[in-house]
Amino acid sequence: FPRLWTHGRLSWEMARRPPTVLFVPAHVVPMVHPATVVTVHDLGYLVEPAAHPAVDRRRLDWTTRWSARAARRVIVPSGATRRDLVRFYGVPEAEIRVIHHGVGPEFRPVAPSDAVATRARLGLPDRFVLAVGTVQPRKNLGRLAVALRSLAAAGLPHRLVVAGRRGWLADAVEAEIAASGMAERVVRLDYVDPTDLPALYGAAEAFCFPSLYEGFGLPALEAMATGVPTVVANRGALPEVVGGAAILVDPTDPAAIGAALVRVLTDAAERERLVAAGPPRAAGFSWDRASAETFRLLREVADEGRRR
Repeated sequence: FPRLWTHGRLSWEMARRPPTVLFVPAHVVPMVHPATVVTVHDLGYLVEPAAHPAVDRRRLDWTTRWSARAARRVIVPSGATRRDLVRFYGVPEAEIRVIHHGVGPEFRPVAPSDAVATRARLGLPDRFVLAVGTVQPRKNLGRLAVALRSLAAAGLPHRLVVAGRRGWLADAVEAEIAASGMAERVVRLDYVDPTDLPALYGAAEAFCFPSLYEGFGLPALEAMATGVPTVVANRGALPEVVGGAAILVDPTDPAAIGAALVRVLTDAAERERLVAAGPPRAAGFSWDRASAETFRLLREVADEGRRR
């Protein structure tokens, strides 16, 4: 009800005092609207339907379908999401603009002393692999827990630190972690304040993001910016985001995930390559560029309206 009330009020205000262009940075275009630009972040509910509750899947399908058709332009954060919009909803490519997300300047390599202090302050183990994201099936934490068997078999002491609040179907994820036989190696941080995130990344020896689908994958970009060796899934937008600055793995294969982690934790040459490649790759994605490209698109749509 609150969501419907908010959209109803917004529609009323725009009918009374219509703006030239409406920008909806996420979710739903109001029923009454002027020329509109909307951002669609991903179509994960269609690509990985089992990772979403049925009611949320239907809601996201209806609202995204409506928003994509009602808007004059659709912003997406990746070419992968653009392809999904064309494939699933038939949105003309000419109406879609790819504007990549950015990473803030606070994400940068941290001093070893800062990493030690962060581990102590947050009560973290001395050596760990980090995963960041909402605890939900799409993040694939169950298979990541199974992958810890490879680390144990290689004699590595690293634990898995999961930073993220519980999301939908979190109980199913917890059950998978418990069934992995490696639950004692999993440390949960819940939600981490954004001001603590750069140091948390910097305190990790590796970052792993084996998500089954991402429309962009901001945590991978943040990890690379801090110079943390990164392993990501070879699906969705992640290959597009990381380029050659991370190791790509099949997210459905725990053995492959584990082998990649063992490699970045034990292969000094590969580790050095990833540490060096991450920050320059991440530097190509900035919020200043994203905001400038967004503003240009809004002006473009406004100018089209004036010519009509």
